Amino acid sequence: MPRLSKKTMFAIEAVLDIAMNAGDQPVRSGDITRRQNIPKRYLEQVLQHLVREGVLAGKRGPRGGYMLGRERRRISLGDIIRVVQQLEAETEPQDETVGSPLAHMVVWPTWNRLREEVMSRMDAITIEDMVRDAREHGMQAETAQRLEFHI
Repeated sequence: MPRLSKKTMFAIEAVLDIAMNAGDQPVRSGDITRRQNIPKRYLEQVLQHLVREGVLAGKRGPRGGYMLGRERRRISLGDIIRVVQQLEAETEPQDETVGSPLAHMVVWPTWNRLREEVMSRMDAITIEDMVRDAREHGMQAETAQRLEFHI
């Protein structure tokens, strides 16, 4: 079952911040850190993985930063969670070899089915949905212009 770890929360917040604040220039990680109060050590690691998986696009240089890698409606909550799960698995692997035969035949398969159901629900929620929710709660972007990514 996906858990809402710090890295997961920070990754979701960062993608939402970028979705809301990307104008004609990429969003700098320092601005995300300031707006969302995310420790830089967590943020940089998560952003790099999100770029590697195509959720975000990174631009280097003095005017560099991050933009969405594809349209908001094409990025799901599940996409972000999978990136963080992959990152966390590198340091916190789950050991499915633990347990009795009952665990292997019943508990782990049931747990995996539940995880798949939850991830399916997460895949149905897009960044566009979450940006709309943020706006309905009165949250506004810092930038006057918001860049919409269309193909």
